Amino acid sequence: MATSAVVPVSEYLRTVYRPDCDYVDGEIQERNLGELDHSYIQARLLDLLRTPANKLHIQAIPEVRVQISPTRFRVPDVCVLKIPVNREQVIRTPPLLCIEILSPEDRMSRFRERIRDCLDMGVREVWTVDPGSRSVLVYAGSKAVETASGTLMVPETPVEISVTEIFSALDEK
Repeated sequence: MATSAVVPVSEYLRTVYRPDCDYVDGEIQERNLGELDHSYIQARLLDLLRTPANKLHIQAIPEVRVQISPTRFRVPDVCVLKIPVNREQVIRTPPLLCIEILSPEDRMSRFRERIRDCLDMGVREVWTVDPGSRSVLVYAGSKAVETASGTLMVPETPVEISVTEIFSALDEK
């Protein structure tokens, strides 16, 4: 059985990974990226969240490091911050929302850990977007609700986006 070397936090923070990686208790963890559906959904989410009206309330940014705890950093596919934004190079203030987009290779056990980390940090909601089933699982506290239609609300804001609009990106290929 192979063991991985423990990497100090300071080394993780000064190293550039392409794509960026999570850091969990001394272990560098790669993230699944690079598939077309993943990219289409990520781009659509950013377009929907970055409208001029929404920018009055939130800032949506892709793939930024979020420090969950002293030894845990996650890199959500999309991170939504409340205006006014605390300009942190590594996000340490809990975002309103973290969005993860599933890839076919993703293991649910690892995703549950990512979701739990975000919620434990104080993130209000985590959305898990599944291009395969065209549904979104919304986690808030200890609840999870799946939806394939209707609208999603960004917590503590008037910002809402249509589930159908998110997945319409897959029909435009």
